[in-house]
Amino acid sequence: MKFNTSTTMTKILDALFTVYSERVPDVKKITSEMVNKGMVKDQSEIINDHIAFRTMGVKNLGIASFEKIFLAHGYEKKDYFHFEVKKLDAHWYAPPTPDLPRIFISELNVSLLSNKTQEIIRKYTDTVSSDPVDQLNLNDVEVVSKFFQTPLWPLPNIEDYEALLTESEYAAWVIYNRYYLNHYTISVHDLPDAYAKLEPFNDFLKSIGIQLNTSGGEIKTSEDKLLRQSSSVANKVKAYFSDDKTKEIAGSYVEFAERGALPQFAHLPKTELKREQRREGFETGNADRIFESTFTTQLKKN
Repeated sequence: MKFNTSTTMTKILDALFTVYSERVPDVKKITSEMVNKGMVKDQSEIINDHIAFRTMGVKNLGIASFEKIFLAHGYEKKDYFHFEVKKLDAHWYAPPTPDLPRIFISELNVSLLSNKTQEIIRKYTDTVSSDPVDQLNLNDVEVVSKFFQTPLWPLPNIEDYEALLTESEYAAWVIYNRYYLNHYTISVHDLPDAYAKLEPFNDFLKSIGIQLNTSGGEIKTSEDKLLRQSSSVANKVKAYFSDDKTKEIAGSYVEFAERGALPQFAHLPKTELKREQRREGFETGNADRIFESTFTTQLKKN
């Protein structure tokens, strides 16, 4: 990721990305092939549009807890999103400096699920008796970085995991993966002209064997046509459950975003366009489909 500043937040994000890229083989594969094609010289030249996290909307957890990490470092809370069918809520957060990625945090509205599913989730999350973020020194890079990889509740057994999977694949993902980085996002419009649109970039991805999420089509487009997004299908990870059972499940993935120039700036050449002159924020319809990068229907392709 490309940072122009060296702050506590950039160091935290670097540490996050290191673990994420080890866990998601597609990350290094995509970067390596982008270098081979001359799109970038190395990973540091890739501009990260945003990163995303998933949480459980229960007491002491969820967005209200997790967002404190980013608000403490100058991020600004922005639009609210609701995903009715998936029973999710989300906010995005604007960075304090333009070299930092946007943040997208979603949470499962557990109270809207069946009693059985709620009981399974709360069996694990009720072990968290206070807000864990309140115990952190948010200016300590090592402490915050470790937090993202630290289990906050017990490892589930496979029966509970599969029961959650039947009602909410999002719930199953979070109960096992916890706060692992869900995805980072390559800013496609910042690439050389030959690859600065999603069509040629997606062709490139498929040519190197990257499976794309096809829910809603390979390219998800906002109503104003200015935000276009694609994503890979999540890499699988071998999950080790508390009852000594194992299963290949969805891990994390990579997203690709193309933000068009706002109408009043559409006349400007690409080299003169500033970040704030492009389409900002997110789109419920796009994000709804991107969530499915970890769903069984997409995972079957890998």
